Amino acid sequence: MTVAPEATEPGTRRERQRAATVQEIKAVARRLLVSEGTQALSLRAIAREMGLTAPALYRYFDGHEALVGALVGDLYDELCDSMVAAQDELPAEAASADPTHRAHDAGLRLMLAACAFRTWSVGHPAEFGLVFGTPIPGVDLNDDESPACQGGRRFGLLFAALFLQLWAAKPFPVPDLLELDPRLVPQIEEYRDRLGIDLPVPVVWVFLSCWARLYGLITMEVFGHLTFALSDAEPAFMTELAQIGCVLGLKDAVPQIT
Repeated sequence: MTVAPEATEPGTRRERQRAATVQEIKAVARRLLVSEGTQALSLRAIAREMGLTAPALYRYFDGHEALVGALVGDLYDELCDSMVAAQDELPAEAASADPTHRAHDAGLRLMLAACAFRTWSVGHPAEFGLVFGTPIPGVDLNDDESPACQGGRRFGLLFAALFLQLWAAKPFPVPDLLELDPRLVPQIEEYRDRLGIDLPVPVVWVFLSCWARLYGLITMEVFGHLTFALSDAEPAFMTELAQIGCVLGLKDAVPQIT
């Protein structure tokens, strides 16, 4: 028996049409974001681009904040997919009993993900600003049900998982717990528990410290705050990445990017 093509597609015709419209709304929102900035992300402007009325969009999103949150979730997914693809360029190898070998492999995957993060960010400055810039009023990044929160958690766990693999393969030097400011410890514990990772507090602190260095430099580059000194920020990024590698006990795991 021959199955009609539409019978193999997910959902009813109406559901597929609705899903296509939702995707179109987000695509138009992203186009406006890139061309005109976050101030253009209004339901009225998006509806005008689509030839609809603003109230018509409420059939698909509860409001402006829901639409922006959905777009942020999509951007996180796009970024994470590019980071996973970059890691996958490294051929999978059989498990090695040599911790140095395993650490090098885990470290290289971490560095490849970091390079992919920079590449995406520099190539998509408007999208980076929406996701990592000033929080949008009304978009709750702590709402577990929101696409923005789920995307942010996926992004954070992607880096955390690589970091965990590196630590499991070959622990690197970390400060003693008593060396940390006591005001930091409960905050780090809470963050660790929120991520659901099983790491000592000093290790999580090193993770946060390395992340701040990485994120800070990329943010300055994307927003043009390094042009006072650097016309090309890539060498600075690679130098900083190498220094982060040294902190993590990696010597030759920083890849070349073009």
